[in-house]
Amino acid sequence: MKKRRVAILISGRGSNMTALIEAATAADYPAEIVLVISNVASAPGLAFAAKASIETLTIESKSFGKDREAFERKLNDTLLAKNIELVCLAGFMRLLTPWFVQQWQGKMLNIHPALLPAYKGLHTHERALADGAKTHGATVHFVVPEMDSGPIVLQGEVPVMAGDTPDTLAKRVLAVEHRIYPEALRLVASGKVDVASAPT
Repeated sequence: MKKRRVAILISGRGSNMTALIEAATAADYPAEIVLVISNVASAPGLAFAAKASIETLTIESKSFGKDREAFERKLNDTLLAKNIELVCLAGFMRLLTPWFVQQWQGKMLNIHPALLPAYKGLHTHERALADGAKTHGATVHFVVPEMDSGPIVLQGEVPVMAGDTPDTLAKRVLAVEHRIYPEALRLVASGKVDVASAPT
């Protein structure tokens, strides 16, 4: 089985990155995590990836100032030079330009802490609680230029409990994220799901 070469982009601790790295150690997993890139030099996730013998790189976004595309061209050149086939965003705190998204159309995944199309953007747990939502969860989707709007690969649900706070809800959702992101990458890397077959 030829394993697809995957890069993970992070900005922080990368807990979803950790889940992907651990899943990819299985012999029958169709993807191999070969590179972790952070746009923040102090991101704690870099140390975990290095300990797992995965190549790590830092491409500091702040050194490019407001020139988002210049940063992304450097990022794109790096991914191409490393023969990356799929990209996973795991707590990568950058809004990507349409140019970069186009380069990786159908080959880039993101995980969002809500049941899309509900609660796109930030503060999803607070908003779900404020609305009195009965269920909440997480979504893995293909990245498109519009934020949190790409075709859905996989979702996982949790019930909203009486007395939930944003923190308690976030913990339960995070456990779901760690389960569905590796499974979604498995589906995409094995060719069982692609951008055309995923529901929007």
